[in-house]
Amino acid sequence: MTSPRALPDFPWDSLAPYKERASLFAGGTGAGGTGAAGGIVDLSVGTPVDPTPEVVQEALRAAADAPGYPQTYGTPQLREAVAAWFARRRGVPDLDPDGVLPTIGSKELVAWLPTLLGLGEGDIVGFPGVAYPTYDVGARLAGARPQVVDGLAALGPLTAATTPKLLWLNSPSNPTGRVLGVDHLAKVVDWARHHGVVVASDECYAELDWREGAGDNAAPTTPSILDPRVCGGSRDGLLAVYSLSKQSNLAGYRAAFVAGDVSLVRRLLEVRKHAGMIVPWPVQQALTVALGDDVHVAEQKARYAARRATLRAAVERFGLRVDHSDAGLYLWATRGEDCWATVDAMAARGILVAPGSFYGEAGREHVRIALTATDERIGAAAERLAG
Repeated sequence: MTSPRALPDFPWDSLAPYKERASLFAGGTGAGGTGAAGGIVDLSVGTPVDPTPEVVQEALRAAADAPGYPQTYGTPQLREAVAAWFARRRGVPDLDPDGVLPTIGSKELVAWLPTLLGLGEGDIVGFPGVAYPTYDVGARLAGARPQVVDGLAALGPLTAATTPKLLWLNSPSNPTGRVLGVDHLAKVVDWARHHGVVVASDECYAELDWREGAGDNAAPTTPSILDPRVCGGSRDGLLAVYSLSKQSNLAGYRAAFVAGDVSLVRRLLEVRKHAGMIVPWPVQQALTVALGDDVHVAEQKARYAARRATLRAAVERFGLRVDHSDAGLYLWATRGEDCWATVDAMAARGILVAPGSFYGEAGREHVRIALTATDERIGAAAERLAG
């Protein structure tokens, strides 16, 4: 049980009593009140609730006749669509399609990347102090050592034994919504190349950037690790991970990809071919179409923007301070108390949120509040928090 592969308890199970309490909320703005807006408002898990865009559904239906095995590498059309999307939406003009690999959602890639790269005992996998738990889990699955890296200076003088083999970045961050700027990313890339560290950047919320001007026709979305301003035009040692679950309501499709260093992608490809880690051909077709259609992305972003404005105002009236939250699908909020006290207070109003401690000890006084609920449920939450 002391092996690095010993996994932590699944954190979401500990929310069960709060979910039960929130589910008993009868409606209205006070506990035990009456009204049409009763029942739980579940803002704990960021699962999309809006319809999958019709253009994507049609692509899936058209590809339903798929008797043969798909390509692990993805179709050439898919890899070219990813490269075109990076040029159009991410400010990355010359991505080599050979450096693109579709994955079965982004979580499986995050969980298995250390293993796919051949990391093991004695190797260090670094990740932010407040972070998606799967970075830690992925290190453990490989038998490597997970390590919080909040600032490169905190690593101190490096030796062969203390230098990470893999460093995770997450911008926009889940859960905080923090966005790392070009200068910050460039410094990390320079440091990593000097020390021979692979950098993997989880950028799954990039299209949901709430900062003024971000994502419009005049500016790309959240800066990518593959942006030439960051990497100097070379993708050596760099991988960017992206998912269409959030921007396109495709969580059920498991449609994602990793892109960057061609040699690293080919290493991943060889292992995945042996392991049968293949994105189904109909999903590859749907992913290709989704990447080429910006209209549905803008429409979905507008829905989330409206929900965000409603919910943020209500959360702040309830006495919470919203920190960061510049991008993504969450409000990272605190009222200066243990996160479980805030979870309990909101459950009393029929609202379920995630405790910040799920994302590391540094999140102990925050909660993560998702925007992924219907307009009616977001409105009900706002009403309850006002009471």
